[in-house]
Amino acid sequence: MSEKDLKKEILELKAQIRKLKKNNLGLVFEDKSEDVVEQSKVKVPVLKEIVKNRLDLAEEYPNNLMIEGDNYLALSVLNYTHKDKIDLIYIDPPYNTGNKDFIYNDHYVDSEDSYRHSKWLSFMRNRLVLARELLKNDGIIFISIDDNEHAHLKILCDRIFGEKNCLSIHHIQVRYGEKSLNEKKDFQELLEYVLVYAKDASQFSANRPTEEYNFDSFNLDIKELNKPDEITEINGRKVEIFKKGSYSIKKQGEGNIDLFKETWLSGSIYSGTGHGKMYQKVVEPRVKDDGLSTLYKIHGLGEDGLGYRYMIGPQREGSSRGKMFTKIPIKKREQFDNGDLQRSKTIINFYDFSPDFGNIRHEGGVGFNSGKKPVKLIKQFINYHRNKNITVLDFFAGSGTTGHAVLSLNKDDKGSRKFILCTNNENNNGSGKIATDICYPRIKNVIKGYSSVKGIPSNLSYYQTDLVDIEQIHKVPDEAKIRITYQAGEMIAVREDTLNEVEKNEWWQIFEGNGKITAIYFKEDKAKLEDLIDKLEKKNLPVALYIFSWGKNEYKGEYSSQNIRVEDIPEPIIEVYKELNRL
Repeated sequence: MSEKDLKKEILELKAQIRKLKKNNLGLVFEDKSEDVVEQSKVKVPVLKEIVKNRLDLAEEYPNNLMIEGDNYLALSVLNYTHKDKIDLIYIDPPYNTGNKDFIYNDHYVDSEDSYRHSKWLSFMRNRLVLARELLKNDGIIFISIDDNEHAHLKILCDRIFGEKNCLSIHHIQVRYGEKSLNEKKDFQELLEYVLVYAKDASQFSANRPTEEYNFDSFNLDIKELNKPDEITEINGRKVEIFKKGSYSIKKQGEGNIDLFKETWLSGSIYSGTGHGKMYQKVVEPRVKDDGLSTLYKIHGLGEDGLGYRYMIGPQREGSSRGKMFTKIPIKKREQFDNGDLQRSKTIINFYDFSPDFGNIRHEGGVGFNSGKKPVKLIKQFINYHRNKNITVLDFFAGSGTTGHAVLSLNKDDKGSRKFILCTNNENNNGSGKIATDICYPRIKNVIKGYSSVKGIPSNLSYYQTDLVDIEQIHKVPDEAKIRITYQAGEMIAVREDTLNEVEKNEWWQIFEGNGKITAIYFKEDKAKLEDLIDKLEKKNLPVALYIFSWGKNEYKGEYSSQNIRVEDIPEPIIEVYKELNRL
């Protein structure tokens, strides 16, 4: 080994040691090089519309996007067009079962591949890191997985999204327990999992399910029969003490908004709430002297407007726990007065979808031999977001269930959600090519209708990823900057949500949509720029004007008028791709 090779090997080993020292989550895997990631160092992705696949029903409908291509490239593009703009992501990645369900560097990974877990983790990390950058601060991501990589994925997601931002691990029953699936196995898996992470858990608030408020438990009438046996102050609060015989607690036949409900002060209520601590400070120290079944009226507590809270000590010898008595909180009472009798429930983490998995073969009018998910399942996840006007991304779109679910949910609740679907166009086990033969036809079916199923009107623009040669991302030559500028028009139009090309010549390209205009001026020579600006001003619409420049912020703010916002190109695009390579 030459001295040069030896030094190189020493440097590589030192880099590995540094990496291992950084990794303190218990997940150490050999990072495998991925072709598409390496390719992105010498070529950058842009979008090219396949116009014949456009579904353009009417401007009042949401503009949905489908991107055909490697999802790493699609996510790279979206980091320019949609950074911090995605509200919700759902993905159903390959489960890495070893049964040739996962392709890495154009080769199937099977159970005999000793690096199959490392390859899968590298593959997922490369995409999840980019996906996190797309989420809004109150955004949320759902990731389906099964036992093969569930444990690894949880640790990886803790690293990328932060352990504190893990909101739930949903357990989804996908098969009937009584159905014999593989009699060669001693143990049969019925469950899959969905990992739920927020970008920032403190900023996400779920849309909880609701039920009609039940007053049955508010059925106790409490009366003070005599004056308090004692009035004292404990921990700065006035406390009136009623011994047995000085009060009555009677259960009524029916619940009533004006009656009390009893709650045992035990478990997490006793140890983890302010009421439990108050019981420990006020009631427990007096039980021996005051006797059993003593009622304590503690002032300055409660949300029911009474100004006090009743608590009662143990009622039997040997018992240590008591109860508190509460009425309907004031805020809830105000809701009732306004006719709102609903209350929210917590979201549980187990759901039985086995009947739905058993009946999804014909959903959307297309078959899909691997990994199809029920529309009902994805609708439930999307509906956890409170806003009906959100952008939903699925970058493992497969059969297009997520797009179908978005359209169906909009129909149910008159929402205006939009979807972005990203998928490759590989052959799918004899079912045809995923993008062109499965995903796109399904979305087209759902939008236009199929068989006896009525369509759900919406718009769809169909793009493919294309690559621009830039030689090297960290030092892009001038010729490459010019190439990017000429080929980035449709990508910029997606960024501005102006999807209709109305003009293109050697000097500029113009798009319109949603009552606004996007224009790209291609050349360093500004001889025709004033002509373009005159043309744009006559439109009397808001304009985003992208002007070719060699640097950053060279023209930003210049040529601006009341209607025109000026941006530079291509340097901001290059900066995005440099950052992605760093990540």
